[in-house]
Formats: sequence, C-alpha cells, structure tokens
Amino acid sequence: MNRKYELVYIVSPDATDDQVTDLHTQVDGIVQRMGGQIEKTDNWGRRRLAYEIGRHKEGTYVLEVITGSGELMKEIDRRLKVFDLVIRHLVVRVDEVQEVIERTRSKRGEASRRRRIARGLPPERLPGEGQRGEPDDDRDDRFDMGEDLR
Repeated sequence: MNRKYELVYIVSPDATDDQVTDLHTQVDGIVQRMGGQIEKTDNWGRRRLAYEIGRHKEGTYVLEVITGSGELMKEIDRRLKVFDLVIRHLVVRVDEVQEVIERTRSKRGEASRRRRIARGLPPERLPGEGQRGEPDDDRDDRFDMGEDLR
C-alpha cells in the first residue's frame, strides 16, 4: 500500500553542495528501485540548529515528500543511519493526518447543514452570508482605527 511520507534530513555543514546533491540522488535511486515516487524536494539551505548535535551548530536541511510503501521508508531510514554526512533525519507519515482533517471537515459541514435545515435555511451558505471575519467576508475591519482614536 502506497502512503505519503515526509522525510527531513540534516546534512553536516562540512558537506559541499555536490555531496548534498549526491545524497539526494542516492535517496532517489532507492525510491525508484523500490517502486516509490518523490513528489517534491525542497532544499531549505544551511540553518542554525535548534540545539547542538554532537559538535554541529548548523546544518543543511532537506525536505522530501515521498509516496511509497513502509518497506521503502525502512530502507531509506536504514541507509540514512549509516551515512556519515547525515547528522539527523526524521520520517513522518502525513496521509493519516490529511485523512483526519478531511473527516473532521466533512463532519463539521454535515452538522452545519443539519442546523441550517432545522432553522429553515437552505443547506448551503449563499455568497456574502455568514459570520463576520469568515473567508466570504472580504472586509477586514479588525485593524481599523475609529475616528475618535486618531
């Protein structure tokens, strides 16, 4: 079963851009060989670490969004553990979070439709209808200064 994962790894600040590219190529090769797909690669560049890892205070952060199996992610995890330039890595499954968000959104929408029908309103909101500050309301007066304050 293919699932969506986010892989973030931090490469040693001593590594060159070529070495970071080579590491990405190795990860891409594993993904291709095991039938997965890299949807997005985002090199965040060199940043200061939140806390010191070993002797490192900085590192190059790389984010990869990968669709594949759990076996694929186990293999990537195993390989990154032995690669000396990677000082820390994390794999997170994100498709489960997206399912929870969609399920919550649909429950809220259904509850809203039931309440509107109980009040005698159409089940869906009409344009311009709704509480102030909602996305349909294009006027944002939270920061307006009143005449008496100027």
